[in-house]
Amino acid sequence: MGFHIKPATFVGHVKIKVENLERSLKFYQDVLGFNILEQSISTVKLTSDGKTSILSLELPDKVIPKQRGTTGLYHFAILLPERTDLANIVIHLVNKGIKFGSSDHLVSEALYLNDPDGNGIEIYIDRDPSKWNWKGEEVAMTVDPLDFENLLTTVKPGEKWQGMPEGTVMGHIHLHVSELKKTEEFYVKGLGFDVVNRYGGQALFLSTGKYHHHIGLNTWNGAGAPTPSLNSVGLESFTLILPNEEVRNHVVSNLKKIGANVMEVNHSFITHDPSGNKIELTV
Repeated sequence: MGFHIKPATFVGHVKIKVENLERSLKFYQDVLGFNILEQSISTVKLTSDGKTSILSLELPDKVIPKQRGTTGLYHFAILLPERTDLANIVIHLVNKGIKFGSSDHLVSEALYLNDPDGNGIEIYIDRDPSKWNWKGEEVAMTVDPLDFENLLTTVKPGEKWQGMPEGTVMGHIHLHVSELKKTEEFYVKGLGFDVVNRYGGQALFLSTGKYHHHIGLNTWNGAGAPTPSLNSVGLESFTLILPNEEVRNHVVSNLKKIGANVMEVNHSFITHDPSGNKIELTV
């Protein structure tokens, strides 16, 4: 559908910090069905297709448990290719005894769970964009009960969850932030996203190319929430894929105009939003 390929700007990869790499690997392999693409002493890149990584795990030095009430990761969201994939993982999670929540957002159907360290995960499938309800520049989203009975009718006889299917992508990321005014300026004027939904005065949803959202932002951990310690479990960084060098140079220029700090590191550019969330800008 073009929402996670160029010329859209989208989240391509998320790196999270964990407290026990072996424990986390067991969860992401056995429960979620990822495979290892690359592994070092402190970092593992995970893949669904054996070629690209959409998620990495990192064990920081002197790691401490996830800090409550801070900015950082609310959840990262794994987008599955087909509705039957979502149905199959529902059955798989139930058989594994894994607790999860669920919701129908009108634009999508989603499951919610945490990894062993409390990092939030969404697993979802998009509805056909022709069924999304736009009013001007805003798309309608809600939090309704998921119709499991209807979802499970898509399961084919004898079919089982075989792990993350090829075609799985990082659909979006949702972040805790300390405030919304400067944060909106950073993501809109700096990074070039459009606001597509305002959830009261506590959350914003942003995208490019008329997607329902590539980025979610909320102040649900409280206005003025502090940035977590660097060695805390949680978000290490996420990667934004931009269409080309020209667009990236324009984004870097715009970020500097609004006072954001941008550093060039190994042919990539690193910036932080006003709440300290680390972002890598790649093409």
